[in-house]
Amino acid sequence: MDIAKRDNANPILRPSDLKPCIEGMEITCLLNPGVFRMNGLTWLLLRVAERPRQQEGKISFPVYNAKGEIEVLTFDKDDPALDATDPRVIQYKGNYYLTTLSYLRLVCSEDGVHFREDPAYPPIFGQGPLESFGIEDCRVATTADGYFLTFTEVSPVAVGVGLIETRDFQSLTRHGMIFPPHNKDCALWEEKVGGMYYAFHRPSSPELGGNYIWLAESPDRIHWGRHHCVATTRPGKWDSVRVGAGAAPIRTERGWLEIYHGANEQNRYCLGALLLDLDDPTRVIARSEEPIMEPIAEYEQTGFFGNVVFTNGQVVEGDTIHIYYGASDEVICSARLSISEILNSLHA
Repeated sequence: MDIAKRDNANPILRPSDLKPCIEGMEITCLLNPGVFRMNGLTWLLLRVAERPRQQEGKISFPVYNAKGEIEVLTFDKDDPALDATDPRVIQYKGNYYLTTLSYLRLVCSEDGVHFREDPAYPPIFGQGPLESFGIEDCRVATTADGYFLTFTEVSPVAVGVGLIETRDFQSLTRHGMIFPPHNKDCALWEEKVGGMYYAFHRPSSPELGGNYIWLAESPDRIHWGRHHCVATTRPGKWDSVRVGAGAAPIRTERGWLEIYHGANEQNRYCLGALLLDLDDPTRVIARSEEPIMEPIAEYEQTGFFGNVVFTNGQVVEGDTIHIYYGASDEVICSARLSISEILNSLHA
């Protein structure tokens, strides 16, 4: 059941629409933007993935070195110590590397479809050893006291959640890692519940547990506790292997509505919905039995990593959710969902 209305202009952004920011690199992918409104415009905080132009028989990728400078590592594809079966992550002599280096980049639009860059808003790059493989998949929470950015920090030792606070996207306050490894898919709520801040997050456990959606609360958005698991994977369903939160939940009369992603054994990523109690968000009222959006368009099925629709950003206008999503880990697209239609599709 796919109830999303895709924009006729999709994909609205392709890698060729932007110029690389890292000298000597090319843009391989545009992925999973955070979304917000500012100065009367719609803004996307894109994850941009860059790498060197590839040479025949070689695989090359950039990393930050101990000095904080970008350097390129190169391996022979026929090296028996190299495992490059996944286009996103390779393994070499027991060490893992990302095939691209990601950073965050701002684009804006008057109409929500045609986006441009403003040179007054520079890219946001990783900093320090915990971001030496880059920063990824930023969610933007718009609150009464500013914008709060949660994103994945990637390094050889950790995948965790970082936090940046800003009022204008020109002056940034970095708060470091707020959810320790292994964690990602963190979405801050845009208003307090019962006097506390809330956040979805996605710890991962290779033995007990799995890739589940958790909920935590905080007095200050820095220190988090009272963790509750609110959604697990479901064997035999579309979200059987991993689930993760999208953007901040939407307050509705029936509860907090959260658009989330799920993937199965074939790494097919779809979108579904959770409905949480307004006063006790740890209580799940209903959940999608079938996806509300699936990778059915050609640009969602083929690309850098095919069969993927993945969102962590949206703008809500009345009953309409304007979602911006990454398709096939390569291009950015737009679609509309109806809140009432989603609610009517949910079953307890």
